Amino acid sequence: MVRSMDRRQFLGLGGGVATMIVLWQAGVGEAAAAYSFTLGDAEWRKRLSPLAYQVLRKRSTEYPFTSPLNKEHRPGIFACAGCGQRLFSSKTKFDSGTGWLSFWAPLPRAVGTSRDFELGYPRTEVHCARCGGHLGHVFDDGPQPTGKRYCMNGVALVFVAG
Repeated sequence: MVRSMDRRQFLGLGGGVATMIVLWQAGVGEAAAAYSFTLGDAEWRKRLSPLAYQVLRKRSTEYPFTSPLNKEHRPGIFACAGCGQRLFSSKTKFDSGTGWLSFWAPLPRAVGTSRDFELGYPRTEVHCARCGGHLGHVFDDGPQPTGKRYCMNGVALVFVAG
């Protein structure tokens, strides 16, 4: 049996859909910050490898266990592959077993976060505070002292020994 919808149900459904669209839009795209390092799309394509471009500028994800930086254990700094911003100290790196680089804390003011609903549920995206490049996501299942796991794409980072 087909049941018709009354005006109240119709308006309620419409309001719910509108709310979902607003929430989805709030979590998609670059954070609403003005970045101090900006380039045009053509310049980003010239500067980055095709995979680094897809991750940093188009919010893609590299395959797990593919980054050579997973095996990097020297003292140093992991910086943004897009702009060189210093992001993570090797002192905060740990093996999460996920196949992606994991850190329990970024350097001060190095990263920003925004909401991401791309998989249909909310996640916290991590981006470079200087250029806005997508780095990965942060989760609440990391080790102490922060309990955070900054799960980063290796192709979005470069390592500087020291």
